[in-house]
Amino acid sequence: MTNENFPAEIIVALDCLTGEESLRLAEDLGPGLSWVKVGLELFTREGPSIVRTLKAEGYHVFLDLKFHDIPATVSGAVRAAGETGADLVNVHAAGGEAMLRSACDARPPHARVIAVTVLTSERAGGEVVVERALLARECGLDGVVCAAAEAAAVKRACGAGFLCVTPGIRPAGGARDDQARVATPAEAAAGGADLLVVGRAITRAPDPRAVFERMQEEIREV
Repeated sequence: MTNENFPAEIIVALDCLTGEESLRLAEDLGPGLSWVKVGLELFTREGPSIVRTLKAEGYHVFLDLKFHDIPATVSGAVRAAGETGADLVNVHAAGGEAMLRSACDARPPHARVIAVTVLTSERAGGEVVVERALLARECGLDGVVCAAAEAAAVKRACGAGFLCVTPGIRPAGGARDDQARVATPAEAAAGGADLLVVGRAITRAPDPRAVFERMQEEIREV
């Protein structure tokens, strides 16, 4: 069920770090790291330059800003995000059809635009996730952000090539923190997730590289 263009792999969320710390962590994680995520906190602290720097270092960047505004504003924001070199940009599906279509129209050639269905800190899910995924597909977007438990249903509804990015990934027995819906890497990959977002479980670990490599191995065994 994995998207053939995006074999299941981990995106390391560099949130809660400074630009210097982010670059050092990415380097420390070793050559197996391909994807990183820049979220609101890091982007607000460092600005677009952090995306450009990470791209210059050879990483794929998921710019996770969850644009949600009037269509014209979101269109401009997606276009500006593309100018940073980001490979993956997201908007919030709750913004509705007109906003989603404007995001699709503004999508740069090198990037994919996906829609957040519901936040993983929310307990809502199920039907609303699939409904919003279908809307995103209808509006021309490339995929959605959804919990691992919903990836299989999204794939069935929207097709195997529709990208599923899943946050809330924790190692077996790991802390849930502020996430209401979590899964292990193996559970997410087995359910059809394409890109698995992992933050604190790696970034706050005593040995981040060991945790990262252990999670990679768990995915490969699925």
